[in-house]
Amino acid sequence: MRKRGRISPPREGPAMSTFRASRKAGSRLKAFVGTLALATGLMASSGAFAEKLTIIVGGMEKQIYLPAALTRELGYFKDEGLDVELINSRAGVEAENELLAGAVHGVVGFYDHTIDLQAKGKYLKSIVQFSQAPGEVQLVSTKYADEIKSPADFKGRTLGVTGLGSSTDFLTRYLASRGGLKAGDYTLLPVGAGNTFIAAMKQDQIQSGMTTEPTIGQLLKTGQAKILVDMRTPEMTAAALGGPYPAASFYVQQSWLDAHPDEAQKLANAFVKTMRFIASHSAAEIADKMPKDYYVGDKDLYIQGLAAGKAQFTPDGRMPKDGPETVLKVLQAFAKNVQGKQIDLSKTYTTSFVDNAAKALGN
Repeated sequence: MRKRGRISPPREGPAMSTFRASRKAGSRLKAFVGTLALATGLMASSGAFAEKLTIIVGGMEKQIYLPAALTRELGYFKDEGLDVELINSRAGVEAENELLAGAVHGVVGFYDHTIDLQAKGKYLKSIVQFSQAPGEVQLVSTKYADEIKSPADFKGRTLGVTGLGSSTDFLTRYLASRGGLKAGDYTLLPVGAGNTFIAAMKQDQIQSGMTTEPTIGQLLKTGQAKILVDMRTPEMTAAALGGPYPAASFYVQQSWLDAHPDEAQKLANAFVKTMRFIASHSAAEIADKMPKDYYVGDKDLYIQGLAAGKAQFTPDGRMPKDGPETVLKVLQAFAKNVQGKQIDLSKTYTTSFVDNAAKALGN
């Protein structure tokens, strides 16, 4: 009689090992798929599907570029289903270079870069216009206020700009040309904004320079500088430059815009809501929404500067009438790469996305 005993398991051959491994992998895959389905359901139900976009700003602490951070703080990017990362840079020209290199999706910077680059064969397009005036002020060191009374007195002086090739560079050179000076009559020194600008003026590295709020307010409060040319409102800008000067804007590469019209529209929707918020709220109410470090330690001074320059912002994100023509005229006065070139202004901006946003929001 054959003894009854335990049946030994079959030997673990290659085939059995493969089978066991596949069963384990299948179980893990099912678990992963189940988890993913649950997460997907939760994300969909909460509206958490966000498209990641990176925007670089030519100086986020500057009030001229306030709409970028304000849109984030108000939650308008998220309302459009966007996950937007804002990156800071010292000057608009640095932001422009990052865009051309493909490192970011868009730029919050001055509109004039779209014209300057078209002359170089590169096509950028503004899709939301934040301002109708530069919001810039040409300051003069108090030590030299009796000697520098107009741009004609820039001769032999060192003038501060945020960066070479930046919009402050463009505007400073135009003011000098209107004063009858040539490029070699003065020196431009890139000193950034904020503390670096203030230090350059304190240390007599520059005798005059162009900057924005809150730097303007800081230097005026301490008595270290006086205003030479003020371009914080459309009226003062027209007196200084001969017409409206669309400045701070949101622009992208034309190639990106052609490939991503839906994302562009969502960004335009968010920014237009912000421009409406700015138009319908006081400087104090706007300041309350901004990060506290933007006040540079003096909220009252921040509010004062914003109140003085709030008129620079467009109420709806639209390009001001005759604005592009003024910018082109300014650049043609001194920019050799623009002089003699055929510039198609219709390729430098579009109002279609802002128009669509207005329809969606209600005129």
